[in-house]
Amino acid sequence: MNTLRDFLQSSFDEKCNWVIQNGEYLATRQANGLKIYLYCGSGYFMEVYYSPVHKKVLLVNAFDSMAGMEPYLEMISLAELNLPVI
Repeated sequence: MNTLRDFLQSSFDEKCNWVIQNGEYLATRQANGLKIYLYCGSGYFMEVYYSPVHKKVLLVNAFDSMAGMEPYLEMISLAELNLPVI
């Protein structure tokens, strides 16, 4: 998947497989009883929402805006990532 649009239009299983094979893990946060894992790849970010109670991934979200990074700003340095300028 070369673009954010391609990723967003993919099936749930395709998204999960792509994150596992191509995503670079960045950080984890917790919200509403879920663990949310942040990955990057192909110029955008992906969030994997995992439920420890149900022991499964519930949602895979993707974005390319800095606004989506707000919950992670204290955890990682964007300067250390070799991301293309958006």
